[in-house]
Amino acid sequence: MKPIFITGTGTGVGKTLVSAIVAEALQADYWKPIQAGFEKGTDSQWIENMISNKMSVVHPEVYKFKMAASPHIAGPEEHIEIKVNHIINHVPRTKKQLIIEGAGGLLVPLNKKEFVIQLIKKLKARVIIVSKNELGSINHSLLTAAVLKKERMNVAGWIFTEEYLHYENEIEQWSGYPAIASVKHLNIISKETIKNEARKMKRNLEKLL
Repeated sequence: MKPIFITGTGTGVGKTLVSAIVAEALQADYWKPIQAGFEKGTDSQWIENMISNKMSVVHPEVYKFKMAASPHIAGPEEHIEIKVNHIINHVPRTKKQLIIEGAGGLLVPLNKKEFVIQLIKKLKARVIIVSKNELGSINHSLLTAAVLKKERMNVAGWIFTEEYLHYENEIEQWSGYPAIASVKHLNIISKETIKNEARKMKRNLEKLL
């Protein structure tokens, strides 16, 4: 079973929210190998508090840095160099579907030579792209899709967040990648809303994955 890698068109587009929903929908395990910045808690802790099912396991990070910055900057601040092979050697062992959340987007540098996309390749993961409906998202989304196509990545499709001007159909058409689901603006984010969103996209996820 191939792991699912949740990437985004940038930072702050809703990857962690989507990761929680997908993990809940599939009763899958969750893993964020690199956490940069945890003053308000880690993404893994947040996921653990938001998942309702008893099957999902949240696995510990390989790298965890205090500084909220690009990993290639946060690591050296603590005299640590991130190595993709080291991450690969610590992939959690599980018989369940594994949801892996990336840091930022595809071309976020992990060190001086390796980027997030190299990590995805070595993980042999299927990719779900999170795109936030906001000003500029068409450009960011299509650039992300272009990189994935150039690198011949295994892409499951898009999950859209928020609802500014509803760009989903255009992005789906122009990119050639299918839309899996849309997570509209949530006034309250709780276990219950995560569970409701998971119920909505469960069937589409199972079809595509």
